[in-house]
Amino acid sequence: MASANSITRLFGSLSLLTVPRTTTMISATRSFSTTSAALARKAPTPAGKGKKGAAAKFKASTPKRKAKGKPTGLSESARKVRTLKQNMFSPPPPPLRMARQRHLRHWTIHRAWQLFRRQQHEAQHKERSRMQAGMWNACEALRLSEGPGDKGEGYLYRVAMEKKGVWNGDAIPIEYARMQTETPAAQAWNHEWKR
Repeated sequence: MASANSITRLFGSLSLLTVPRTTTMISATRSFSTTSAALARKAPTPAGKGKKGAAAKFKASTPKRKAKGKPTGLSESARKVRTLKQNMFSPPPPPLRMARQRHLRHWTIHRAWQLFRRQQHEAQHKERSRMQAGMWNACEALRLSEGPGDKGEGYLYRVAMEKKGVWNGDAIPIEYARMQTETPAAQAWNHEWKR
């Protein structure tokens, strides 16, 4: 300590060892800062004081967003057209950039997956074709066979196609609820109907 005081006394006139008063004042209030206190940023105000709500979180230079539900000056159809244009004419993503070996691996895996999916589709198609052919053969056999007793040819086929009891008793399929037509009904809904 004595040596430090003697060195300070010896070189007391030099400005290198003397500490200016402003530095000590700043370091007391703002440690590790070289900016003067006048230029320092102000601490944000609490949400209850000054600006209110979410606006207090942002700087004044940030443009305000339009609140939802407020009119933007565009009609609904104009907004839809703008959205469609943005989505339809956006530029395509850049192509994948791969080295030769990685591209070869990618292509091999892709082709193997395509072959596997094609085999799956072919097997599924073959199974469904087999089932459909079996049903067609059974219906054809019923249509050509004689019915019991005095019932004529095709009786068993007609009975099989009736589907009694399939739709819970007296119910009918929804397709038969109204006659199938090209245009909508004159009266779309019967409000007077009661069970």
